[in-house]
Amino acid sequence: MLNFHEITVQFDGLVAINNLSFEVSKGNIHSIIGPNGAGKTTIFNCISRYYTPSMGAITFEGKNLITVKPHQIISEGIARSFQNVELFSEMTVLDNLLTGLHSRLKRNIFSIALNLPSVRKNEAESIKKAYKLLDLLQLTHLSNEKVSNLSFGYQKMVDIGRAMMAEPKLLLLDEPVAGMNPVETGQICQLLLRIKEEMNYTILLIEHDMSLVMKVSDYVTVMNFGQKIAEGIPREIQKDPRVIEAYLGEGKSLAEVK
Repeated sequence: MLNFHEITVQFDGLVAINNLSFEVSKGNIHSIIGPNGAGKTTIFNCISRYYTPSMGAITFEGKNLITVKPHQIISEGIARSFQNVELFSEMTVLDNLLTGLHSRLKRNIFSIALNLPSVRKNEAESIKKAYKLLDLLQLTHLSNEKVSNLSFGYQKMVDIGRAMMAEPKLLLLDEPVAGMNPVETGQICQLLLRIKEEMNYTILLIEHDMSLVMKVSDYVTVMNFGQKIAEGIPREIQKDPRVIEAYLGEGKSLAEVK
């Protein structure tokens, strides 16, 4: 589905990503791990078209993403949640989810001003869709709550839900459990497995919580200093001495680390 081919990204001579290649298969949860500064978020920023690689190619379902503008990425079927939650804090949970449909709404100022039946029908369908997703997220009881009143864990779930509203083919999740307690982390873990199994989502995940990564991932790519140092299924990555040394130092195990 997604192909990174020999991607290099430089900033004023500093190489953030160096000749990186990997593939994400449809229906998989593919995780990218590595120490801070390894270049993980730069990958997402390239896919989202915030950054343009110095060299290499990125294709999504055979289409060259380098030719796509940032505001067009959502229309290509790629949605993203952020490490730092970017929600409308004074809007309700329901209204925040509805903003995730902006790319799919087809209306003009005249139909809105006249409140035509087509507008009312679209709004009703959007709200129905949002409540269905709230049910999946187990947030229905908070639908009319202001986001600013929610715990950080719930805000993260709303952020993921908003990205899902556009029904993307590929969901990019940047550290979805960062700052969460163990209970909240467990909820996100179960959510990721549900949306993969029940909704057949393809997910590209950046995460530091190794327990989560090992539970949900079909495949893992490991980076260090902008380069790929290992790749494989979780149980292979857990035992790879290059990964353990780069990520934790000698004498430790990824299985023991959050």
